[in-house]
Amino acid sequence: MSQAIPHSPDLDLSSCDQEPIRYPGSIQPHGFLLALSPTLQVLQASDNLDEMIGVDCERAIGQALEAVIGEQASLQLGPEIDAADIGQRPLYLCTLGIGPARHFDVLAHYYDALLILEFESVERASAADFRHLHRQVGEFLLKVGDSADTQAMSALAAQEIRRVTGFGRVMVYQFDEDGHGHVLAECRADDYPSYLGQRFPASDIPRQARELYMLNRIRLIRDANYTPARLVPALNPMTGAANDLSFAALRSVSPIHLQYMRNMGTLASMSVSLMVKGKLWGLISCHHATPCPVAFDKRTACEQLGQILAMCIESRADANELQFRLDVRRVMVSMLAGLTQGTDFIDNLASVFPALLQFARAGGAAIVFEERLLTYGDTPAEEAIRELVAWLDANNHDDVFHTDRLAAQYPAAAALAGNCSGLLAMPVSRIHKHYLLWFRPEVVRTVEWAGNPHQKDGQGAGGAAPVTQLSPRTSFATWRETITGTSAPWHGGEIELALEFRTALLGIALERAEQMAELAEELGRANKELEAFSYSVSHDLRAPLRHIVGFSDLLLEPAASENLEKRQRFLRNIKDSARLAGKLVDDLLSFSQMGRAALRPTLVQMGELVRSCIDKLALDIGQRRIDWDIGALPAMRADPTFLQLALFNLLSNAVKFTSQKERAIITIRASDEGAEWVMSIADNGAGFHMEYVHKLFGVFQRLHRMEDFQGTGIGLANVRRIIERHGGRVWASGVPGEGATFYFSIPKELNI
Repeated sequence: MSQAIPHSPDLDLSSCDQEPIRYPGSIQPHGFLLALSPTLQVLQASDNLDEMIGVDCERAIGQALEAVIGEQASLQLGPEIDAADIGQRPLYLCTLGIGPARHFDVLAHYYDALLILEFESVERASAADFRHLHRQVGEFLLKVGDSADTQAMSALAAQEIRRVTGFGRVMVYQFDEDGHGHVLAECRADDYPSYLGQRFPASDIPRQARELYMLNRIRLIRDANYTPARLVPALNPMTGAANDLSFAALRSVSPIHLQYMRNMGTLASMSVSLMVKGKLWGLISCHHATPCPVAFDKRTACEQLGQILAMCIESRADANELQFRLDVRRVMVSMLAGLTQGTDFIDNLASVFPALLQFARAGGAAIVFEERLLTYGDTPAEEAIRELVAWLDANNHDDVFHTDRLAAQYPAAAALAGNCSGLLAMPVSRIHKHYLLWFRPEVVRTVEWAGNPHQKDGQGAGGAAPVTQLSPRTSFATWRETITGTSAPWHGGEIELALEFRTALLGIALERAEQMAELAEELGRANKELEAFSYSVSHDLRAPLRHIVGFSDLLLEPAASENLEKRQRFLRNIKDSARLAGKLVDDLLSFSQMGRAALRPTLVQMGELVRSCIDKLALDIGQRRIDWDIGALPAMRADPTFLQLALFNLLSNAVKFTSQKERAIITIRASDEGAEWVMSIADNGAGFHMEYVHKLFGVFQRLHRMEDFQGTGIGLANVRRIIERHGGRVWASGVPGEGATFYFSIPKELNI
C-alpha cells in the first residue's frame, strides 16, 4: 500500500467548498482533448497533444480536424460524428489508431457551444466491445431480485463491479440526513483495509462535488499522481469563459481530492452515483493502490449496474414504506374503535394507552387535557411534562411537533434524556393546552468513523498546533464516537399518520363539544345551528371517512398486497380523504369554539393585519398574478386573533374565487361611518347572484359547485360569528362573472 504523502503548501484549504471543480481548465493526461467548432475546426486543445500524437497544440488551434489527427483517422471519425446523436453526455464514437503505435477510444459530447472530442488512450486496437453488457446486466438483475435487503443488494453490486474493473476495493455507502456516508457493503482484496460499517464525514465531499455527482453519474481517476494537461487557450473561444467540463470523462479533479486519495493509500479511484427519487442516495466507490485504467465499455457496464442498484433500492424502500404504513394504520383503526366506546374523551384515550405506545413505537405517553394529566409507560415527572407543554405552547405552531434530539431545542430536556430524548407532540385544540405526547428514551450508540471527523483541518492529533499536512485527513484509522442525547428517529409515516390521528381526535373533540353545548343554556343558538346543518355535516364529513374505511378494507385484502400500484392508489385516496375530513373537522371545531371563547380586545393596526394575512396566503397564491389594491386602513379596537381569522377567510375567498382570472384584482378599503368602521374586500372573480345572498353566511352553504371551487362552506359562517361577537354586521354584493364585494363593520365602542 502506498504511504501518505504530505501536501504541497500552496494548496488553499480554507475555500474547499467554493473550489470551481467544474471549471478546472485541464484534463487528466491519459488522453487528449480537442474542442471543435460546428465546422470541425479545432478551437482548443490540451497541451499534451505533442506527447500524445506528435502535434504541437499551439499550431493545432485554427486547423481542421483532419490536419490534426491525420487523414486516415479523420476519414474514420468524420462519418461517426455525422451519424451519431451527440448530446451533453459523452458518447462512444469509435476506436482510432493515430500514428504508428497509439490507439484511442473517442468520446464526444456537446457543451458550451463546442463539440468536445476526448481521445482516451487504450491498449487494444479493436473497438470497444459492448456485447457483454447485456449479459452482465441480466445476470445482476437475476441475483439482485433474490436479495433480502438493501445491504445484500449493495454487496452483490460491489462484487460485480470489482469483477468487471479489477479494483482492489469497492464500497457501497449511503448518505444519512446529515450527509455522512455509511459503508453498507464492501468487496476487497486481502491486503486492503476494510471500511465496512464505518462512516465518512460529510466534509469529505464538499457541496459542489455532491452537485456534480448528481449531474455526472460516473467519474474515473486513473492515477492520483498525474500532472494535469492544460487547455489551450485557457478560455472557451465561443463564450469567453472557462470551459465547463462537468461531463468530460477526462476532466481534471481537485488537487485537494488527489491528496485525499494519496493519504488514503489510493492512486486510482472510480465512483458511481446512486440516485434514488431524484436525490443522491449514496455512491459506489472503487479504490486501487496503483494506477488502474478502466475502459469506457467497462465504465458503461458499471454505470448500468449502479442504475439498476438504485432502482432496486428505491423499489424495496417503497415496498417497505407501504408495509410500515399499513401496519401503523391497522393500529390506528383499532385505537379509533376504542375511542368511541364511552362518553368521556379522556377515559377513552386512557383505555387505549397500550395501542398508543405501539402506534408511535414509544416508551411512554401522556395526555394533557385542561387540568388533567394522565401518563402511561416510562414518562417524565408530572411537573416536567407541564413545563414541556408550556414550552410547546409558546414555541410550536404546527399540527405535529417531532424531534429525536429534544435537548437541542429545549435545553431543560437534557435532564430527561433517559425517557424523553425524543418527543412526538400533538395539540388537540387551537385555544386550550390540550396535548397528546409520546416519549422515546435515549438510545446510546457507538459510531465508527474512518478517521476523527471532528479533528480540525491542519491540526495534529488532539487539536495540536498546526502542522504541515493537508486538510483532507491523513488518518483513516477507526475512530469510535459515542452518541448520547438522541432517540430512535421518527419515521415519516408515523408523522403523517399522527396528523390523520389528530384529525380523528378533533372529530371526537367536536362531538364532545356538541354534547356539552346541548347541556349549556348559553349555547342555545349554537344548538339550533347544529340542527339546521346536521344533514350537511352528515354528507360532507361522513363521505371522506367512508372512503378511508373502504379503501383501508381494500388494502387489507390479500389481492391488494400483491399489486404495488394498486396499494399506492388506495393510499393516495385515503390520504386525500383524510385531509378533506381534517379540514372539515378543523373548521367545524373552530366554528364551535368561536361562540365560547372570550374576546380580548386591543388596538389593532388593520394595515399590518392585512399584510400578515397576505403573507400567509403566499403558498395558496403560488405563481399567480394578483394585484393587491390596499387603501389607507385605520386602527380598530377588536380581538386581534379572531379579527385576523375573519379577515383571512375573506381574503382567502377572494384569492380562491379569482383563480380562473388571468389577472386577479383584490381591493381592500376602510371608511369611517361615524359610530363604526366599515371594511370592504372586493374582487373581480366569479361573483354570485344576489337572489342567493341570504345563504352566503350560513354554515355549509355554497353558491358554487365543489368541483369548481373547493371549500368546506364554514369560512363565511365563522366571519359572521366573529363580527357579530364584536357587535358588528356583515353583508355582500356580487355580479356573476364580474366579482363580489364583502363588507363588515366594527363599532368604535365595543359592548362586550
